[in-house]
Amino acid sequence: MFNLPCDSSSPVQVLCLGAHSDDIEIGCGGTILRLAQQYPFCKFHWVVFSAQGVRAEEAKRGAVLFAGAKAASGPLLKAFQDGFMPYFGAEVKAVFEELKETVSPDVIFTHNHSDAHQDHRLLAELTRNTFRDHLILEYEIPKYDGDLGQPSVFVRLPVELCQKKVQIIVDTFESQRSKRWFQPDTFFSLMRLRGMECNAPSGFAEGFFCRKLVL
Repeated sequence: MFNLPCDSSSPVQVLCLGAHSDDIEIGCGGTILRLAQQYPFCKFHWVVFSAQGVRAEEAKRGAVLFAGAKAASGPLLKAFQDGFMPYFGAEVKAVFEELKETVSPDVIFTHNHSDAHQDHRLLAELTRNTFRDHLILEYEIPKYDGDLGQPSVFVRLPVELCQKKVQIIVDTFESQRSKRWFQPDTFFSLMRLRGMECNAPSGFAEGFFCRKLVL
C-alpha cells in the first residue's frame, strides 16, 4: 500500500507538475496509476508549463489516460518556451502562486532539484519555495545528460501498471518517437533498476527524491 498522510475516506488531492508534456508520465506515471487504484476519491491537478501545438494535444491525452475521471479539471497548460523558463522566472512563479490559492495538495509530484535540465530545476526550486508545508516527491527523467542520482523514496509497482504506463507513453507522445532515448526499454529499465534497489516483489518501482518527510 502507498499510504498518504491523509484520511483515505476523503478526497486525496494530488498536484502533478511537469515542465514538458511527457515529464509527469515518464517520471511518476506508474505511481499515479497506483494512486488512482488505491484511493477512490483521488483528485489529480495536472499542470504542464511548456505545451504548445502538437505537444499541447499530447499533454491533454496523457492527462486523460493517466488521471481519467479522477482529474479535478482539465490539465492546466502553459506555453513557456522549452529551455527558457529560468529567463521567465517571475512569470513561472506567478503560476505557482495561483496554484497555491486554488489547491492544497496532500502530495506533490515535481522534478528533481538536481536535474540537469534548467526548466526542470526551476520547477523543483519553485515547488519547494511555494509549497513549504507539503509532501513533495521529486521524480527523475532519464536523458542524455546522465544525471540520475540515488532516490530516497520508492513506490513499488505491479508489472501490469508498468506495462500500462509504458504503453500509454509510447502511444501518446508521437512527437518524441524520433528521439533515440524514447524507447520502451528506457522506461522499463529505469523502473527495473529502482525495483531492484527497493527489493520490489514484482521487480519494478519508481524512485523519488524527498527533502523533508514527516512521519
